[in-house]
Amino acid sequence: MEYYVKSVVPIIEKNYDKFTTVEKSIADFFIHNQEKVDLSSKAMADRLYVSEASLSRFAQKCGYRGYREFVYQYEVTFVEKQESMTGNTRMILNSYQELLNKAYSLINEEQIARIGQYLSSARRVLVCGRGSSGHAAAEMELRFMRIGVDIDSLQDSDLIRMQAVFQDKNSLVFGISISGETEEVLYLLQEARKRGARTVLITAKNAEGFHEFCTEVMVMPSLQYLNHGNVISPQFPILLMLDVIYSYYAELDKGKKELLHDDTLRALTDGKSKHHTIL
Repeated sequence: MEYYVKSVVPIIEKNYDKFTTVEKSIADFFIHNQEKVDLSSKAMADRLYVSEASLSRFAQKCGYRGYREFVYQYEVTFVEKQESMTGNTRMILNSYQELLNKAYSLINEEQIARIGQYLSSARRVLVCGRGSSGHAAAEMELRFMRIGVDIDSLQDSDLIRMQAVFQDKNSLVFGISISGETEEVLYLLQEARKRGARTVLITAKNAEGFHEFCTEVMVMPSLQYLNHGNVISPQFPILLMLDVIYSYYAELDKGKKELLHDDTLRALTDGKSKHHTIL
């Protein structure tokens, strides 16, 4: 079943760190609200003990012209949440559906198309991350290598830092950091950008400072605000975004990429056959 809606909640989440203390109290309400209530500016000001002007400033920081436009979009996409889960399986499936809806709200297809073009023009591609992000980086290397991308992945802190020296205008560097605070990843992106490389940060945090050294900041959904986010693998939202990039890039000169993919499969099959013959 296809059920994806453009929700304002992930927009609130990605801008959360930009809010004042008062604005965060407003954000917390809209992130966690599970029932239909009077959302008029007067009613909300009374409910949250804030001014109507604060509601307007909050909406503007989320990218809307004012609170009226914001709350209209919120009500259009609002789904009253039901907590009467019938077991863990339903809980997990609902969490995945919520995450997919958030991803749908955040994905910028024009940005994905640009990243696809960067991949096509780059002579070499580097992707790095630590922990779960590092595992996702390794997955990206494996998948994109099979359709002709000259790509390497890095997870070791020292190697990530040292690779910054070798980047230039022919490089495309992806950094994956869910928190947006992984020191080694940010260092590589900063240094690579200074040397003329294109840089892409995949993160759940949208800080204004990122644009100073990132060609693109790709914001993915955060697990932090899910009802049961602690049971979802942190790799899932990363891999979801990488799948979207992969699908766009694979469509560019599709026939050639399909041949390359088939050739890698053939190479694996031939290699195993010869190995068994020798044994």
